[in-house]
Amino acid sequence: MTGKIDDPQQPDPGLRLRLGTELERIAEQLRSLARTQDRLHDLYEAVLSRDVELPVVLGLIVSTAMELVGARYGALGVLDEQGEDLELFVPVGLSEQERADLAGVELPRGRGLLGHLIAHPQPLRVEDIASHPDSAGYPPGHPALRTLLGAPISIRGKIYGDLYVSERLDGRPFDAHDEVLIVALAGAAAVAIDDARLYEQARSDAERFQQLLLPQLPEHLEPFEAAAVYIPASAPGQVGGDWYDTLLVPDQACAVVIGDVVGHDLQAAAAMAQTRNMLRALLYNRRTPPSAVLSQLDRTLQAITDSPVTTACLARIEPGQPTGWSLRWSTAGHPPPLLITPDCRARYLDADPDLPLGVDIAHARHDHTCRLPPGAMVMFFTDGLVEHREYPVGERMERLAVIAAAHATMPVHDFVQAVAHDHPSDGHDDMAILALRTPPSPGQTLEEHCAPNTREERGPGDPSLPI
Repeated sequence: MTGKIDDPQQPDPGLRLRLGTELERIAEQLRSLARTQDRLHDLYEAVLSRDVELPVVLGLIVSTAMELVGARYGALGVLDEQGEDLELFVPVGLSEQERADLAGVELPRGRGLLGHLIAHPQPLRVEDIASHPDSAGYPPGHPALRTLLGAPISIRGKIYGDLYVSERLDGRPFDAHDEVLIVALAGAAAVAIDDARLYEQARSDAERFQQLLLPQLPEHLEPFEAAAVYIPASAPGQVGGDWYDTLLVPDQACAVVIGDVVGHDLQAAAAMAQTRNMLRALLYNRRTPPSAVLSQLDRTLQAITDSPVTTACLARIEPGQPTGWSLRWSTAGHPPPLLITPDCRARYLDADPDLPLGVDIAHARHDHTCRLPPGAMVMFFTDGLVEHREYPVGERMERLAVIAAAHATMPVHDFVQAVAHDHPSDGHDDMAILALRTPPSPGQTLEEHCAPNTREERGPGDPSLPI
């Protein structure tokens, strides 16, 4: 009897080949899972970041969805606050030609299968879009799609829109594994949209609260012209401590104050309102120099409140002899006022600042005086107007003086708006501006004194020279 007997110790070559192929497939799945995990980690970091705009985050979510399931097209639609129409639509995967073909075509209205996802908030897998009973067809120029995988974007039972992908690159229909990924990414989109709307609502509420705390300047400040503007910090949701006020007092003077309570929270806002109201009472009842009023305010705050440190500049504009006006001011660690004369020359009224309020009530406070000619303007501001992370404050102060001088011939209301618009800061802190102009002399026209595009050189460290 002859024949070859297989050696049981030698593996079947075919089995070895199949095993190697299966192991390689498993290894590739593991590598794909690792890439997916890394991509999802990066995606969730972007979702939680305050520095990335919502449309960018949503576009990243669509791109991630397409990459993870191997789809050619993807899109994400966001409903408006009423949940009736799409306010944002983010398509990804269209070629330049396809985008050109769709130029002028309206955004989807959330009908068809997109509307189905919203009306029936469950994942949807479709192998033939045209045969689905809710299919509404395509607008002219739209690529003809056959397969679709979509998921509603919802959080806490509220539908924000839907995410979908179409046309797997390998030509196969979408499977359950793809559906799990799309549902997870729709959840990430829901978090991003919900967070962005809550963020915007918090910003709006904070700004509204801040505006309610700030006073309305008196309608009648004759013979003066005054205006103020407040700009919130660029970081949404913060409540600042910037404040200002002005009023006519019984001795025919006009009292002006601007201040900044340390902090960006409700405590700072409450302290700001409390300090402002106390100071208003002290101003009206006392015909005393600004330094004495600030000293009394400091003692009162320490005795009956726990208010944080506050900077302030308090001034009185008093009738001068024989003509014009006199400015008397005291500063508690606050930036100096900026004087703009009728010939559009700007200079800071620099003086050694006293300590901020809430530091040491035994520290002496001082008054400073300056003559104001008819038609002069004095601008008071908080430090947020000149703070910039990339520039020294002194350089930004110089820039602010140039900006103010350039707009000096405007009515005061337009002037503060223009300065706020052109401000030299980076916007990370609140900004407040209060400007007051003394009445012009008879026949005086400011435009006649201000030659456009002229600026005298200013020596270093000499704030008294015109800019």
